[in-house]
Amino acid sequence: MATPLSAGTFLKALRTEGLTVVEIDGWRAHNRNHVGPWGPVHGVMIHHTATSGAARTVEVYRDGRPDLPGPLCHGVITKDGRIHVVGYGRANHAGRGDDDVLRAVVAERGLPPVNEANTDGNPRFYGFECENLGDGDDPWPAVQLDAIARAAAAVCRRHGWTARSVIGHLEWQPGKVDPRGFTMDAMRARVAERLK
Repeated sequence: MATPLSAGTFLKALRTEGLTVVEIDGWRAHNRNHVGPWGPVHGVMIHHTATSGAARTVEVYRDGRPDLPGPLCHGVITKDGRIHVVGYGRANHAGRGDDDVLRAVVAERGLPPVNEANTDGNPRFYGFECENLGDGDDPWPAVQLDAIARAAAAVCRRHGWTARSVIGHLEWQPGKVDPRGFTMDAMRARVAERLK
């Protein structure tokens, strides 16, 4: 459990971890804080976008969709390994998930099976959306997988969290499949290696 990083500290953490960061105009104040507070934060959530094309993906995840206003995450990690910061504060990315999973993340222990959606995750998690169709066939370039691990590690390092604070959307909310194409156990292993 922690107070969210300041926007400046978040940006510095990403760059210190070796990421190429693209700042989208107005990102520091673009959020959903008017519908409720952001924080305390407990972890990092990884998603796939189910889109293709970096420019369009960044636009959608900054501005939102007709049924869901943006920002839809804090950063979009494109196939070229760049992270586009699109918002900071409460973002519409996690939705309602399992309170048992949240307790496991807070305690940094193994995750239970997800079986209910009774807790709002938007104020509780940093969110990274990763450009991929999510069909199981669209490849995940090595540079993108490395960037996902670096982004998660950057946040964990600043908060003093372990890789157990990194979860996939599918581990939080029943019926979700993202990220599809790699396992979260493999991604947590990458994050843990970076945090050594």
